Amino acid sequence: MRLYCCLKSLQESIDITSSSGMQIFHLFGALAEFERNLTSERTPAGLQAARARERKGWRPKVLNKD
Repeated sequence: MRLYCCLKSLQESIDITSSSGMQIFHLFGALAEFERNLTSERTPAGLQAARARERKGWRPKVLNKD
């Protein structure tokens, strides 16, 4: 049983009530999940590379106590 609400994009003419519209909807979801996985893989690798260069993981403070 499908519990999708009706989604219609006026500019891209995507209608998820049709088979082709549902395929595009799933494709967008798969691409978003892929991008999220890439980000979660790259973040620890970037932090490790920064630590190897003896960099901290945050910005330097602009103002000091003086």
